Amino acid sequence: MPDAIPTELLRTFIAIADSGSFSLAADQISRTQSAVSMQVKRLEELLEKSLIHRDSRNLKLTGDGVTLLHFARRILKLNEEALSVLKRPELKGWVSIGLPDDYAARFLPEILANFSRTHPRVQVKVTCEPSNVLLEKVQRKDLDLAMVSSPTPEIENGILLRQDPIVWVTSERHCQHEITPLPLALFPDECYYRDWTLSALEKAGIEHRIAYTSPSIVGLQAAVTAGLAVTAINQSIVWPGIRQLNADEGFPALPNASFLLRRNPESDNCIVDSLADHIAKAFSTCSEFGGCLT
Repeated sequence: MPDAIPTELLRTFIAIADSGSFSLAADQISRTQSAVSMQVKRLEELLEKSLIHRDSRNLKLTGDGVTLLHFARRILKLNEEALSVLKRPELKGWVSIGLPDDYAARFLPEILANFSRTHPRVQVKVTCEPSNVLLEKVQRKDLDLAMVSSPTPEIENGILLRQDPIVWVTSERHCQHEITPLPLALFPDECYYRDWTLSALEKAGIEHRIAYTSPSIVGLQAAVTAGLAVTAINQSIVWPGIRQLNADEGFPALPNASFLLRRNPESDNCIVDSLADHIAKAFSTCSEFGGCLT
């Protein structure tokens, strides 16, 4: 068994696993198909394990291959971070970013932790506001970047990070969802979540009343967890103490919300570029972040 696995072998192995084909993997890493086959053979000989099961039409990873793929991704990611820190000229300065508080709690800790490892001397100023407020701040040039929720997957100077189903939720310990009229906890008037919720209930003929309003997810969370109201939120941020309601319980389907990264076009510097690239890459490569992309 070797003391170390060459990273070029791991990179080839990941390309094969992701593409499902030796020929496609060869194109991705700019090698011949025979060279790719030799690298896989060398990797299997080094580890003394069969990693890929091949037949005339299909290519599948063995159990050992699945295990190696998990570690290979981590090894290459750490290798990339080390090179970024040690070889790139160190960036200094600050960058401002805004996002709604519900997404801040869900996604921001890991994003900032990873960014800090590669850019330890960059200061990040975080603002938590509703999406419509953040968009106004980007337009006023008060923010460099904003991660915002949107009813559509397209936005000026923005890229789609993920799409997230909107779901009905109620307290696990209470039955407010069975009350007529249905008590609701909603965001303020300018929020499209509110419009979608009210429109769906009206079309379904469900009698309802607005019992609580809050611009913050924390306010809605308090009302729902206490068993005082029902609300609609992103499926990815369903918190402990509540449960999702479904069509079998009489609740109508709701659309998907789009989560986008919006950039101030006048914030043209390496620090903003780096954080924007870091966020986009995190959502494109991490199944936990990007699993809802469609």
